[in-house]
Amino acid sequence: MGASIKGIEFYLPTNKVSNKDLLAKFPDYDFDKFEKKVGIKNRYWVSEEETALDLAVKACYKLFAKIEKDQIDYVIYCTQSPEYFLPTTACILQERLGLPTNVGAFDYNLGCSGYVYGVSLAKALIESGQSEHVLLVTAETYSKYLHPDDKSNRAIFGDGATATLISKDTIDGLKKFSFGTDGSGAEKLIIKNGAGKYATNVDATLLTYGSNNHYTDNHLYMNGPEIFNFTAENIPNFTSKVLEKNDLRIDDLDYLVFHQANAFMLEFLRKRVKAEKDKFYIDLEDGGNTVSNTIPIALKRLAQKASWNGKAKVMIVGFGVGLSWAGGVIEIDTNI
Repeated sequence: MGASIKGIEFYLPTNKVSNKDLLAKFPDYDFDKFEKKVGIKNRYWVSEEETALDLAVKACYKLFAKIEKDQIDYVIYCTQSPEYFLPTTACILQERLGLPTNVGAFDYNLGCSGYVYGVSLAKALIESGQSEHVLLVTAETYSKYLHPDDKSNRAIFGDGATATLISKDTIDGLKKFSFGTDGSGAEKLIIKNGAGKYATNVDATLLTYGSNNHYTDNHLYMNGPEIFNFTAENIPNFTSKVLEKNDLRIDDLDYLVFHQANAFMLEFLRKRVKAEKDKFYIDLEDGGNTVSNTIPIALKRLAQKASWNGKAKVMIVGFGVGLSWAGGVIEIDTNI
């Protein structure tokens, strides 16, 4: 018995923010250079009243247009933008989707590695006989965490949600996965205030980083150079270990879909892992870095190109906030 991905859909907010829009607010920022280096032209942000759960519901209903929702017996919801501290947002999602009350449902808090973790969790639930059809949902609204004058992060991050159906199958469409964690890097990408350790501070000190970006401890802070160093030092060797665990060579893969952080970093990783350019998928132009959503969005767009027959063998690798990373090999059809 195995498991495989049967469908993926995604939803982006209607509020499209182009580099030209951001240039109007930050006239001293070189968005031509940014676009060429990072690869992002547009990102989509929610309105003040819109939440990650709202995006998740819309992504799920897009998926339900092509799969039977009544077969779902488990909901896994990956987010760092929950509706409340409690209850878990997955319970609210169950009600919003009209799913029966005998489904299992839980949230987990991961960022850019979250989708890969979720696929592995779904595989474990199915192969252990606890579930047959898992709805894996990712949803983030990082735009709500960004300081209005943090031009670097406002240029990078977009909001979005995805829905993936993973089902019991006669084929083994989800291969072996590996994981990594290093909590010593927690403060490299963090929102310090507003949770259990520090309350939100209405008088928080205005801080500055990088090229005159502003934030407070109530907002998201990312040490970009340190995150790049962590990625450069860990992910190439980790990729080799995932290949070894699956008894594969890099040439055995049809595609590699890594977390879409930025094009410069991805090109660096491509060269380090010695992947051919046409196999290493980069998809940042329309949407930007949507955190746990980037890999399923990229898989969907890659499949829509329909450039293969049968199943494509794809390595997926996520990395970022935590610090946390995960990777595995999957097989997908063009009709996901």
